[in-house]
Amino acid sequence: MTWLDDIRWDENGLVPVIAQEASTGDVLMFAWMNRDALALTAERGEAVYWSRSRRKLWHKGEESGHMQKVHEIRLDCDNDVILLKITQLGHEPGIACHTGRHSCFFSRLENGEWKPVDPVLKNPDSIYK
Repeated sequence: MTWLDDIRWDENGLVPVIAQEASTGDVLMFAWMNRDALALTAERGEAVYWSRSRRKLWHKGEESGHMQKVHEIRLDCDNDVILLKITQLGHEPGIACHTGRHSCFFSRLENGEWKPVDPVLKNPDSIYK
């Protein structure tokens, strides 16, 4: 897979990944991939990430059921950031964040404080067992 060799992996063998909803353009989350995760993502057509905290591959939605169907995999001009154009599955509207929100970017800076501005769509306690 020579296309994997074109990527500028960091010193830990990782590349940052942005997941963007294909239909709306909403940025849903940021994560990391290693070579195996990116190869599996391309092969399966579903997002597979590298969990730095758990130190293992993480098939998005493996616990929550909130899978990400991948439509496109793009590489930035410096070959060091991946953009996934995805459809967030498992709930309508899609839930990408472990907090039960549509996007992980739900806090906005207002008057020097971070304020959550997007609603919780589903209680995380009911998502994760």
